[in-house]
Amino acid sequence: MRPELGVCYYPEHWPEEQWATDANDMKAMGLSWVRIGEFAWKQIEPKPGQYDWGWLDRAIETLEQAGLKIVLGTPSATPPRWLIDQMPDCLAVDTNGQKRKFGSRRHYCFSHDGYREAAVKIAKDMAERYGNHPYIQAWQIDNEYGCHDTIVSYSDAAAHGFRNWLEAKYKTIDTLNDAWGNLFWSMSYDRFEQIELPNQTVTEPNPAHVMDFRRFSSDQVVRFNKAQADVLREYSDKPLIHNYMGRITDFDHFKVGEDLDIASWDSYPLGFLEDRSDQGDDFKHNYRRQGDPDFQAFHHDLYRAVGKKGWWVMEQQPGPVNWAPYNPVPLPGMVRLWSWEAIAHGADVVSYFRWRQAPFGQEQMHAGLQRPNGDWAEGAEEAKQVSKELLSLDDIRQTPADVAIVFDYESAWAWEIQPQGKDFDYFRLVYDTYRGLRRLGLSIDIIPPNTDDFGDRKLICIPGLFAWSDNLKKAIARFEGRVLVGPRTGSKTENFKIPMNLPPDLRGLDVEVTSVETLRPSAPVPLKENGNFQIWKENVTTDVTVVQITRGGEPALLQQSNVFYLAGWPDDAAMDNILQILAKATSLDTHKMIGGERRREFGDYTLISNYDTGTISLVSGETILIFE
Repeated sequence: MRPELGVCYYPEHWPEEQWATDANDMKAMGLSWVRIGEFAWKQIEPKPGQYDWGWLDRAIETLEQAGLKIVLGTPSATPPRWLIDQMPDCLAVDTNGQKRKFGSRRHYCFSHDGYREAAVKIAKDMAERYGNHPYIQAWQIDNEYGCHDTIVSYSDAAAHGFRNWLEAKYKTIDTLNDAWGNLFWSMSYDRFEQIELPNQTVTEPNPAHVMDFRRFSSDQVVRFNKAQADVLREYSDKPLIHNYMGRITDFDHFKVGEDLDIASWDSYPLGFLEDRSDQGDDFKHNYRRQGDPDFQAFHHDLYRAVGKKGWWVMEQQPGPVNWAPYNPVPLPGMVRLWSWEAIAHGADVVSYFRWRQAPFGQEQMHAGLQRPNGDWAEGAEEAKQVSKELLSLDDIRQTPADVAIVFDYESAWAWEIQPQGKDFDYFRLVYDTYRGLRRLGLSIDIIPPNTDDFGDRKLICIPGLFAWSDNLKKAIARFEGRVLVGPRTGSKTENFKIPMNLPPDLRGLDVEVTSVETLRPSAPVPLKENGNFQIWKENVTTDVTVVQITRGGEPALLQQSNVFYLAGWPDDAAMDNILQILAKATSLDTHKMIGGERRREFGDYTLISNYDTGTISLVSGETILIFE
């Protein structure tokens, strides 16, 4: 299979006489896909029940005549003003009880039944009209769930829905009180109607209460997405997609993905470096025009796991964005590098955002493939180059990697609810492990926490897992490779209690965590061999083999059979040393990466990318196929 390129287009933003030129230019530069419609509710339905399909019909026909395949978006991310006037209580409410206002996007509460029904209706209207259209080859549902902190809402609709959700889960109020440990601080309830949302409490609310509310909030996204997916499937057999974002952990992407066919994400390497990176200022300065060498790769691997039938980059940054603290121009070669990196990680489509820079609105400073006047922007030339290079390759495929990391959204919620230290962040812990593996030149898979079989992999890493699933324990018990567990893994039960067996609470691993401490940045704990523990350290009792110790003689890395336990959060130097030990024990073929150099194997090919220089080489065996 040969990957394809695409672009995001907004025909409603441009004069109709310009559409044909745009479409033909897209085709001429090697693009195959165009996404349209995801923000056009007001243009489709100017007034309640009054539709204007003509412009969209003509836009689709124009793209069709150029031979372009279309992804049609449902517009529920931007409810029009008339709908807000009809149901003003559909707006989300923030943690301080303030209603989110109309005037941008994503201004709805997932728990509002009326809004969900309205979103399903516009999706149904679109599907009835275009479901069998030969050039509508895929559907995107909504846009960027979770962007702008819009998953958790403290509305009346959420409060009502949460109580119903709790009653369905626990059946009786006594069961809930026991599960939540409501004996503490006299927090017991007499009936479900008494339960409020866990905001605006005097001090921190019960973590079990908050955890269930986060589960409920995630389930509302799943329910909202499924409602549109179900109605689209009634009228169309084309694949369903959602475009996720980078470092958004507020809802369970794996569960949303169960009702879709393809996972996509919106890749903005420079924006994410400035806006969502834990790396220091020197790192951000050095990679300000390239992006973090591992951030995009991590999300490629994550969404490859979320997508049932494939994954895309729906929005690839082609130039400066508008929303980060600093917005530089990409280093020459980076748009090409980012595109090839996505392909190497399994992307079926890389779609650039956007076709032409908008001269108005909130995103007018966001670059496109063309400038507002229609001149080509720098990123377009690199996209054209990728299109030509793809024509020379066949049989681009993926095989399971030898290494996998377990990623769990509930763990992200848990350690946000109860971090125990200012700097503890689940995503960062997982990502530090991922970065360490990438520095060894390894290809990596991401797997969900309910995985019951690791296949023929050699190494599984499970950092910071909140609570064990039965499936994951079974997978470990029958796995013949090596497993790296910890830190903080298995430290709670599903109901947010410390397990009576003490963490990590894993049969076959005779280790007990007796206490933990969180470390100030100025007070790391040095390891005897190399590097330090930072942020988090555990004190353990054990009779198993101690592989590494701190300089003070305390156990740091322990081994029992094929399972290793890491009793702290290693810095980069310690991580590199520990992962080298694991790689040697599992006979992994490692390649030390220097600086921003990274390596990805896929099928018969290996991509070597260099974020320091913006250059790549693609190798098949001993043959260099493309390079710069």
